[in-house]
Amino acid sequence: MKPSPLQPWCADPDGLRLFVRASAKASRAGVEGVVETARGPALAVRVRAAAQKGEANRAVEAAVADWLDVPKSSVAVTAGGKSRLKTVVVAGDTAHLVALIETRAAASVSTTRR
Repeated sequence: MKPSPLQPWCADPDGLRLFVRASAKASRAGVEGVVETARGPALAVRVRAAAQKGEANRAVEAAVADWLDVPKSSVAVTAGGKSRLKTVVVAGDTAHLVALIETRAAASVSTTRR
């Protein structure tokens, strides 16, 4: 299933599939909102970890889990392990996760536009 043209997530049999653009070795970590990439919209995730030996992937998982306030064990990078553009699956109730991410994404947009 592909995301809509305006959002970087879609329903997944296990929960929610997110499309992420990771920035390693950033000065601060966190989800910055939605950005446009060559492959479509993606969540911009900044992590302090270097892109070595899976450190940045684990940091992306932790940042997404913190942003959505879900257990870290429910978040996994499933594609793009060696790329800036990654697919992340968040396990859980799809309807709840969609509502949660829509709320968080809207809040990120309103704070980044100031």
